[in-house]
Formats: sequence, structure tokens, C-alpha cells
Amino acid sequence: MQSEVHARIPELDAARGFALCGLLVVETWQITDMSATIAPGVMDPTRHLLSVVFEGRFFPIFAFLFGIGFGLLLDQAAERGARPRLVLARRLAALAVLGLIHHQFQPGEVLLPYAVVGLVIVLPSAGLPRWTLLTLGLLGTAGVAALLGGGLGLVPGLFLLGLAAVRFRLPQTLRERTWQIALVFVVAAPLAVLTAAWEYRVPYLDLLGSSAPAVAGLTGALAYLTGLLLLLRTPAGRPVTEMLAPMGRMTLTNYVCATGLILFAGERLHLSGSTDYGAVLLSAAGIAVALMAASLLWSYRFQHGPLEWVCDMGRWCGVVRGRDVSRPSGRDSRLRRMRFDRSDARRPRTGRS
Repeated sequence: MQSEVHARIPELDAARGFALCGLLVVETWQITDMSATIAPGVMDPTRHLLSVVFEGRFFPIFAFLFGIGFGLLLDQAAERGARPRLVLARRLAALAVLGLIHHQFQPGEVLLPYAVVGLVIVLPSAGLPRWTLLTLGLLGTAGVAALLGGGLGLVPGLFLLGLAAVRFRLPQTLRERTWQIALVFVVAAPLAVLTAAWEYRVPYLDLLGSSAPAVAGLTGALAYLTGLLLLLRTPAGRPVTEMLAPMGRMTLTNYVCATGLILFAGERLHLSGSTDYGAVLLSAAGIAVALMAASLLWSYRFQHGPLEWVCDMGRWCGVVRGRDVSRPSGRDSRLRRMRFDRSDARRPRTGRS
């Protein structure tokens, strides 16, 4: 969601691609309506294991990164001299239309709910101080997970956490925070293992009324995300980034295309009603490789994916009259950005980290 004003952050693009790869496994058994049990109340062992590895772990990463994207878009619009909330509203409207179309083929899709939450929660919250955003985000994730369970109920809190991360300039200074990421990983990794074991021990019929899946999903997501960011700082980081980042830059396009590929594979592999979860892993891996290859080839010639390009056309159209939005006024940019970081408005902007 960044352009020339905010250069893309390869690590975030790689994280988006990583989250999408993990989502493919869960999306496959959800879209194809596979059976979770081998007998009444008895969960399929392979599905049980895959659930504590994949289910609920990648969805929070995906939503959190969407929140970061919304925050970066607001800053980008402010620096261009546009009206940030109007730009974001246009983006969310385009996302809603895309989600509405996608919903016809995948009723469990997330784009339409994301657009609604963005319009109802993110837009009104855009001007809140960063500490308020952080507090509300934590309450909306940890609190909701512990008391109400997971699913789409976590999205408002994750969006606010993503917005708070931008206000604290975490994405913009990600390369300088290796030790902080490592510290979070050291704490999150054992918690993820403990909560996964907790979830694994919950009987299948009790899962819907338990907070274990949501809590385990959040701790697992935190461990996965920080672990990936640390991996990207190793010698293996460059090839991993080169594989995942193009896929992450085309998140919307790849997410929608994945639905068609999953439906095609599910029909050919006869997954509906079955418990062939080995085929699920093979199918998800094949789709991930296909999307990576297509994204890489596309990125050689185009800066944005097809659906990203459509959304980009809509979000800037008519926002600023009589002014080139690609050449913002420095003073106007600073004044507009201050509206979206009231907690910093009393401090001089020079030397801000």
C-alpha cells in the first residue's frame, strides 16, 4: 500500500506472502467443506494436528498487516497533500466491492468484513493518540480472545494494533529493531507451544465454547511473525524474501485467485466431505508455488498486481482538486500528519525517531 512517498518495506511484503501461504491450508479445507471428524465427536488425527499448527495462526498476521497497510496509507495520503480519511474510505469502498464479488464464490472470505471494520472502526479511530490506539488494540485482541473467542471478532483489535504500530513507527524502523523482535520471539515461542498443547487437549465438542483456540492462535501468530522476521535477517533471508515478497505485494490478487485454484483442486481431488488432509497439504503447497511464480513473473513488468492497480486508481481519483498529489507541500504534509498523531502534536517534529 506504499508508493514513492513511502518506499515498500520488503520484510512486510514477505510477511504478507508468508501469511497467505499459511492461510491456504485452512482455506482449502474450509472452501471444499471437508469433514473434520472420523466418528461422532472424534476429530481426524491429521486435521487435529494441522489445526494447532495452521488454524488461527496466520489469520491474525494477515489482519494485523492489513491494519499496518491502512496506517501507512493514511500517512502517504497526508504527505501527498490529500485528505487521508477520504483516501482510506475510497480504498475501503473498493475493497468492499471486491469482497462482495468474492463472497459469491467464497462465503467465508475476509475482504468484505475487513472493509466494514475499516469503515466503522479504523476511520473514526485514525486521529486517536497512539497510546490510546495501542490500548484499544490490546483490549480488542487479547480481551476478545480470552472472553469471546477468536474469528472475525479479533479483526477490530488487530487493525487498531496495526494502526498503532505505524504511529509508533515500527514498520518504518523495522531493520533497527532486531533485538526487540528477538526478545518478543523468546517470550512468544514457548507460550505458543504451551497454548497449542492446551488447545490440542480440548475435546472436539468443547472447542467452540473454549478460548483455547483463539489464545493459542494469537500466541502462535506472534511467534510465527517474529520468527520469520528473525529468519529474514539471516543469510537465508534474501532468497526467502525474494520468494515471498512479490507474492505479498499482490496480496489482494493472490487471495482472490487462490479461491479459484482451491475450488479447481478440490474438484479434481474430490476433497469435499473427505478427510484426505495429506492431499490438502500437497494442494496448498502447489497453489503457493504457483502464486509465487506468477507473482515473481508479474513483478518483472508491473509494479502492482491487477486488483491492487484497480484499487490504487480508485483511491486517489478526485481526492485533490487542482493539485498534483504526487508532489505534496512539505508544510501541508506536516500539518496533515499531525492530525493523525495527536500524541506527538505537542512535541517538535525535528529529531523524531
